[in-house]
Amino acid sequence: MKNNKITIIGAGLAGSEAALQFADAGWEVKLFEMRPRVQTEAHTTPYFAEIVCSNSFKSTLEDTASGLLKAEMKMLGAKLLDIAVENAVPAGNALAVDRDAFAESVTLRIKTHQNIEVINEEVASLPSGKTIIATGPLTSHGLTKALLNLIGEQQLYFFDAIAPIVSADSLNRDIVFSKTRYDKGDADYLNCPFSEEEYYRFVNALNEGEKHTAHEFENDFFHNPDFHFYENCTPIEELARRGEDTLRFGVMRPVGLEDPRTGKRPYGVLQLRAENREFTAYNLVGCQTMLRYPEQKRIFRLIPGLENAEILRYGSIHRNTYLNSPAILNEDFSLKNANHIHIAGQLSGVEGYVESILSGLIVSRVIMDKLPMPPATTITGGLWRHLLTPSENFQPQNANFGFIPSFPGKFKNKMLKKKAYSERALEDMQTFISNFKGQN
Repeated sequence: MKNNKITIIGAGLAGSEAALQFADAGWEVKLFEMRPRVQTEAHTTPYFAEIVCSNSFKSTLEDTASGLLKAEMKMLGAKLLDIAVENAVPAGNALAVDRDAFAESVTLRIKTHQNIEVINEEVASLPSGKTIIATGPLTSHGLTKALLNLIGEQQLYFFDAIAPIVSADSLNRDIVFSKTRYDKGDADYLNCPFSEEEYYRFVNALNEGEKHTAHEFENDFFHNPDFHFYENCTPIEELARRGEDTLRFGVMRPVGLEDPRTGKRPYGVLQLRAENREFTAYNLVGCQTMLRYPEQKRIFRLIPGLENAEILRYGSIHRNTYLNSPAILNEDFSLKNANHIHIAGQLSGVEGYVESILSGLIVSRVIMDKLPMPPATTITGGLWRHLLTPSENFQPQNANFGFIPSFPGKFKNKMLKKKAYSERALEDMQTFISNFKGQN
């Protein structure tokens, strides 16, 4: 094998997936990760593939965009999805993981691999050999400056918020109940039921709570007068500001979650999702926040059942960095003016855990195997095309059915439409993979 050496900068989800892809194929991998020597404002452990927001990898159902993407990635040979399944915690039809166990497993797999050399150093200049930069949304200032000096593009970024985690022992089980919406599947979520009075008291507290402000997350390099969030991670207090009923028609929608104590539907419901396999910690679903820590303790204890909640990890807000990929990348995700450097993960404009793993997977397969772009009818192909399609306002994207072409005619039932999309995508992906293997 010629040129079977690769440098990967960043051991997040994309970098870890890429490292294992190359190493299992016999390549010599140098993997640079600055943590724990240099920490970020969001990470807390020394482990690779640490996930800092929700512990959910979203739905496993193939008639959802996220579930379909996982199925396609499995066909393409993704490594980290198997590790996620090995460290899963109950979450209904979603794949959620024990975040520490997952990260520890990925780290052990990488550090014990004979073809991977791990180097715990910050990289502030661009290497000369074949390189993948997968440093994610919290790319260090030094490396970001080096990239900007090379590409000549103005930096794009947004702010992202994460939700608190509370101790299971501190929950009031006389109020909190276990139930899955409409009783579909196992009752893997805990539910906090609001009365009308309790709901509006909580919303008013969110609106009045003391919050962090934009300038507190900027420095002498990252200046931007526009303070905007990625919509899927919008802070709960920002949602409350948009209207007093926004939450109960959104993340706190009570439909299908009748309280077993009363047999009636609450006015609103906040759900809690297990953080680990021991069920000792729970994530407050949809409660991403930029409230100051004392305010988090005060306001989230207004939630029924959380009156004495012990917060194990406070919610926070952090900077997310990404590049204008359509303007600077070739079809193989290499830089147009430095084609030995490839960009992977959230830095390239994918958004989400599974999407980041996908990015590390396809960039590594492109470099090793010259994998062509999958059909546009697949989520993988659609997301790939999104990253390369010029746009006046390029934004990070999760997997969604809007990426793929519609069928002729109309479907009266949305579920049947999604099922048809999924069946077509999987069939086309299987044909694509078979044809690709036949040519190699």
